[in-house]
Amino acid sequence: MIRSIQETDAKAIQELCQVALGYDADLNLVQSQIKKLSQDHDHHIIAVYEEETSSRAIAFVHAEIYEGLYSDTGLNILGLAVSPDYQGQGIGKQLMTFIENYAINHQLHYIRLNSAVHRVEAHQFYQSIGYTQDRTQKRFSKTF
Repeated sequence: MIRSIQETDAKAIQELCQVALGYDADLNLVQSQIKKLSQDHDHHIIAVYEEETSSRAIAFVHAEIYEGLYSDTGLNILGLAVSPDYQGQGIGKQLMTFIENYAINHQLHYIRLNSAVHRVEAHQFYQSIGYTQDRTQKRFSKTF
């Protein structure tokens, strides 16, 4: 079942970030981000897929409103993760459909996302649900 994220999902989300995405996320940071971002309904959409018998979050999608001076308004997927034990069961597709319906219902024009070069299976998944690669980029960052 798809539902909104809750603060009690923090440990499960931390584990999903580690095993499904390869991010070593600090539990305290995940907790504080859930608390902050889940209240920002105008800019962040975060949904989890709950395992029926345990009510544990086994997948999540996180999107933000994406606005620029040069483009229509859309959604930017910041994260999509499904527990490896549940991959291949249509959960990722259900979460993406949830986000697509959100975009349509809010008159948004597109959904975009970035996926690391080495995540070939993720690329195949996105292509299988209708997404196309429209550019190749390098990411630059500066830490403070």
